[in-house]
Amino acid sequence: MRTSSTFSILFWVYGKRAVNNQTNIYVRITISGQRVNISLKRKIDVSTWDEKNQRAIGKGKNARILNTFLNDVQSKIQRIYEQLKSEGSGLTPQVIKARYLGEDKSDLSFQGLIVYYNDKMQHKLHKNTMGQYKTSQRYMTEFIAEEFKERDIPLAKLDYSFIVGFENFLRSYTPKAGQSKIGNNTAIKHIKRLRRMVTLAYRMEWIDRDPFVNFKMKIDKKERGFLTDFELLSIEDLSSSIERLMVVKDLFVFSCYTGISYVDIVQLTEDNIVIGIDENPWIMAKRIKTGSPFKIPLLPKAAILIDKYKGHYRTCNTSSLLPKLSNQKLNSYLKEIADLCGIKKNLTFHMARHTFATTVTLSNGVPIETVSKLLGHTKLSTTQIYARVVERKVSDDMALLKSKIS
Repeated sequence: MRTSSTFSILFWVYGKRAVNNQTNIYVRITISGQRVNISLKRKIDVSTWDEKNQRAIGKGKNARILNTFLNDVQSKIQRIYEQLKSEGSGLTPQVIKARYLGEDKSDLSFQGLIVYYNDKMQHKLHKNTMGQYKTSQRYMTEFIAEEFKERDIPLAKLDYSFIVGFENFLRSYTPKAGQSKIGNNTAIKHIKRLRRMVTLAYRMEWIDRDPFVNFKMKIDKKERGFLTDFELLSIEDLSSSIERLMVVKDLFVFSCYTGISYVDIVQLTEDNIVIGIDENPWIMAKRIKTGSPFKIPLLPKAAILIDKYKGHYRTCNTSSLLPKLSNQKLNSYLKEIADLCGIKKNLTFHMARHTFATTVTLSNGVPIETVSKLLGHTKLSTTQIYARVVERKVSDDMALLKSKIS
């Protein structure tokens, strides 16, 4: 059906390819001699197709439904043609086809990518990880507003210069009062989250090339803080009349002898205590962060703490194995414990996990592969960070020995 001198829409069927007299219906879009075909995913009996009128013959229910569908297709294509004309976009049959099929890249935006990514990942990522993504996405949105004076941009603008600009934005970002300035490693984490989103867009063919191809990211290597034997013992021996400090001390020591992070400790119940292959009690659970399982033989010092809180008023009304505190209070009280024990390090609860990996296990000859399993790491390379710390300790000890021998 000709709608202008250069633009036409034609419905047709491929009669020679009919199977059991059924064949597919196509629409052909032609502009100035260029044309494309689109399969409409509908079939019709060849004998009921009116080639002249490009519609189904008859007034039965099936014919009416099909003809209404074809009318809608024609109207939609006509609207797309008019939109593209008014936009001044390059008018080709291929462009009209892309927009009709929802493959028009000019319709894809950065905010659309955020919505799509969050929707697809919300059931795969832990809620805390999704929270980190939303923080990064907030920075991305702020950068777009500052750089482009818009809330949203087409994905076509997601190029190498966008990434460089976002990096500079993060490094020069002025935080609100009370917030610390964004450091190198934190900035890299935000950029890595952007990279995962961009990779998804690239694999979906929403962008033509990966803008991260020539972009280099460098993490500043930091040694993981941990307690020495002496420092760990000083915390174990701490005695105080302040009950909250003693509870925090017990939770910290429990983590030092199990390697379990606080977010996983608060989820532990009696059901997680299982008789292992050696006929002794083990702790078996899954990490909240990664979902990977961990199986840890219960060391005596950890077992004593579990027994201590059986029937304790802090746990008797819950199914929890140990008392629960907020992570914020926990780390605040650990600062008090560090002062009482004369420990100059920035004592955080996560340091207990590092202490288990270094002082309790690796330093005592436990193979790194075993430590990796105990920690619930998904990659051995993650555990090797602790091995390097132990090597530094060996080096320091040997240097001390050399000085004494000299």
